Amino acid sequence: MKRTGAGILTIAIVVGLVVGFLLDTSLTAMGRSTFVPAASLPTILALLAAVIVVLAIPVFRATRGRNTRPIDPFRAVRVAMLAKASSLLGAAAAGFAAGLIAFLVTRPVVPSIGSMGSIIATLVCAVILVVAGLVAEQLCTIRKDDDDDAPGNTPAGPVGI
Repeated sequence: MKRTGAGILTIAIVVGLVVGFLLDTSLTAMGRSTFVPAASLPTILALLAAVIVVLAIPVFRATRGRNTRPIDPFRAVRVAMLAKASSLLGAAAAGFAAGLIAFLVTRPVVPSIGSMGSIIATLVCAVILVVAGLVAEQLCTIRKDDDDDAPGNTPAGPVGI
């Protein structure tokens, strides 16, 4: 599995930013109020960040030999993939919140504190989710063995022909 790179996170942020800005633009053009995320969204993002790190800690302990019980490799892969997905979700949510903020800041009318507070809290918790996902992904990596790249470690092929 490849680690999550800055390029894919940047793409997720840009896509989220464009979607957030265009959503508020289209809502305003139709005469409706701008989109404000629910107050529970930042809490859910922060809880998801905490759960991901908590799930990655046993994998880290097992790969470093600090745990007496071996860990199921399928569980380790699931946690690593959840961490990768969470960092992408956090990047998209951060971009979306940034797009909403960009739209509100560019308007001549000053937005209310309540709507800006919810959007800023979503942005902060989305960034926390990105960081937690990247940390959990780091915790789930296995150290590379010294003999992995040594010459002569390739399989010889069929034997006894």
